Amino acid sequence: MKRRKFIERSSLSLAGIGLGSQLIPSQLFAMPSQNRVNPIAVATWNFQNATKMAGTMLESGASALDAVEKGVMVEEANLKNTTVGDGGAPDRDGNVTLDACIMSPDGNAGSVVYLKEIAHPVSVARKVMEETPHVMLAGEGALQFAIQQGFKRKILLTEDSEKAWKEWLEHKEYQPIINIENHDTIGMLCLDENGDIAGACTTSGLSYKMNGRVGDSPIIGAGLFLDNEVGGAVGTGMGEAIMKSVGSFLIVELMRQGKSPQEACEEAVMRTVKKAPNYKDFQIAYVAMNKKGEIGSYCIHKGFSYAKFYNGESTNNPSKSYLEK
Repeated sequence: MKRRKFIERSSLSLAGIGLGSQLIPSQLFAMPSQNRVNPIAVATWNFQNATKMAGTMLESGASALDAVEKGVMVEEANLKNTTVGDGGAPDRDGNVTLDACIMSPDGNAGSVVYLKEIAHPVSVARKVMEETPHVMLAGEGALQFAIQQGFKRKILLTEDSEKAWKEWLEHKEYQPIINIENHDTIGMLCLDENGDIAGACTTSGLSYKMNGRVGDSPIIGAGLFLDNEVGGAVGTGMGEAIMKSVGSFLIVELMRQGKSPQEACEEAVMRTVKKAPNYKDFQIAYVAMNKKGEIGSYCIHKGFSYAKFYNGESTNNPSKSYLEK
């Protein structure tokens, strides 16, 4: 009898599988819902207005890509910030030229360099990413593209920036001022409720730079890099040093190998310290975030910090540094 009942039950089970939902409740085959994560926005330096904008959007369900673009646009529009966007300090010839890049969770990227007369280069970079087969557009080509996409031309040299530039012309001396002139970049990473990461980086570059100079900020792998399977990183400070080590890419690859964001940032800074005899003369700093939302930061000189928006709270977070004085 026991054997007969077993055979009968087995037959009914097989029949149920064959008939599908007619005999077996659909709930048995329902896929588990994707776990939601608490969104996070982080940015280089104490740009809390920017991270608050991005973080508030993320908490309202916005994508990481939309949030990171709108977040850095806050500083691009801030005339008091003379190192990003509208009102940025000019080069040695009096030209305000802007650089920016953006990366989406799917690995796509867009960038503009030496862009004049457009207040929001990060939005042009996104258009390059989404509307062209290219990654980077430069100079007149970038401006022409921006106009074709509906962006309006604007004079970006403000009275204050022009006055400061003319005063600089009297001496024409250039030397990086650690943690002052070199906090020229806002690099931002956003983690949305779906667990996707996007990043953006935008700057007017070093004050009174040589005409034509492009730093690390718009270079994918230098000022910004991310891999949605691993995490992302952004850099700030002396762009030439960051480019030479491809710092942001290095950090993401180190995280891929199992290092924490903090360990990866420290290793990237040490690569520069070990190879640049004059490392005490300039600042570089990194912020990284992995898919778990863990954040790390490291710099050469004490004084760098990063802004963070998480669970409705905005904070400024001092970074660990190689040199403590």
